Amino acid sequence: MRLVRYGAAGAERPGLIDSRGLLRDASAFVSDWNPAYLSSHSLARLRNLDPGTLPIVAGQPRLGVPVAGISKFLAIGLNYSDFAEAMGRPVPVEPVLFTKAISCLTGPEDPIVLPRDSTHTDWEVELGVVIGAQARYVEEAEALGCVAGYCLLNDLSEREYQNDRGGTWDKGKGCDTFGPVGPWLVTCDEISDPQNVDLWLEVNGTRWQDGNTRTMIFPVAKLIAYLSCFLTLEPGDLIATGTPPGLGSAAKPPVFLKAGDSMRLGSSRLGMQAHQVRAWQRC
Repeated sequence: MRLVRYGAAGAERPGLIDSRGLLRDASAFVSDWNPAYLSSHSLARLRNLDPGTLPIVAGQPRLGVPVAGISKFLAIGLNYSDFAEAMGRPVPVEPVLFTKAISCLTGPEDPIVLPRDSTHTDWEVELGVVIGAQARYVEEAEALGCVAGYCLLNDLSEREYQNDRGGTWDKGKGCDTFGPVGPWLVTCDEISDPQNVDLWLEVNGTRWQDGNTRTMIFPVAKLIAYLSCFLTLEPGDLIATGTPPGLGSAAKPPVFLKAGDSMRLGSSRLGMQAHQVRAWQRC
């Protein structure tokens, strides 16, 4: 199933995309796609639902973040072998963990707003993993059983904030609009192998990233097992799993996002996002 949330920001309704690509209103079936409805039991119930019984949503409404109530947004850095090679960096011995602010979450076609005085905002297309069952000290062999589904996300990053301002990476990772997610959550029964998902990203029509999760250093199951040793993963938690090569900051000379740019990113398995980049303005 492809689960979506549609409507104005803050007033989204649950929906799903049927086999014909039509948006269906699922609000008669579920109050929202929140952590309470991400368990294997709830998703099994959902698989028995005939989407044709749900009303078609007219027009092309805005899509929001496909999961409501995300409480943790965890992210992994330097997790692709071809990325590490391209950057001339050693392969990490353990996963590199940082966090992104929940307030940076935004929809798959919402504008990207550059932080005030930003000069080094970069892109990172990634596979997102949404947890569906509590995981604490979970074994790697059982880790994928804790997954509700997968989604496309962009780990936008202000590199000056991240690398030149001291402290942790987090200050360059959690700016408003720096976490677009969607267009939908693909339930785990549709992606049996998360280590074979294509990912691409374009800026102003130029392809910058073109990779596949098969080159991950730490696969999804390993990441879940590893993270569960340090914190309890709860239903609705979102994990960004790293990015393939092709960042603007790695270009010679470097290229960064500027107001007026357009950005598209996608995957044949996860759908596509499209964003316009805007300058920060005082409200």
